[in-house]
Amino acid sequence: MKYKNIVPSQNEKVMTDDALIISKTDIKGKITYGNRTFNDYSGFSENEYLGIQHNIVRHPDMPRAVFKLFWDEVQAGREVFAFVKNLCKDGSFYWVFANVTPSHDTNGNVIGYFSVRRKPNRQALPQVSQLYQQMLNAERQAGTRDAIEASTAILRAALASANSSYENWVLKLQGA
Repeated sequence: MKYKNIVPSQNEKVMTDDALIISKTDIKGKITYGNRTFNDYSGFSENEYLGIQHNIVRHPDMPRAVFKLFWDEVQAGREVFAFVKNLCKDGSFYWVFANVTPSHDTNGNVIGYFSVRRKPNRQALPQVSQLYQQMLNAERQAGTRDAIEASTAILRAALASANSSYENWVLKLQGA
């Protein structure tokens, strides 16, 4: 893919209070729809992202275990919430509070995923960033084969310490 070599910068695009980034993907994670707000924040045009994996906006500061959790939940037919740091086409980034839900056909089969992202609670980001950095460090130390397992262990320990499920933790941080 021609966008895999984007160099991340420290420039942040802060979402406005009223912005809603919306996208849809097929069951494999390829983008089938993005609204204008998605275009505005990501820097990609519809022609550049339609049919491309949604990870086109995955920032390297995001632990792989968070996306494994995402996929496990939505593939099981459940919605998921998360704080996500996304990468823009120009190397800048933007934080979102994401809600991803499976889309079903008339027979109840999952046919894709629908994501709505809004401005995250800015006060939650230091805590989220710190946990994600710990998870990334665990992934790097464990190596490719064991990265997700090592990162997930860090996440589980943090949730146990908070006496919370992942969903309750992120919803509490968001103030929802």
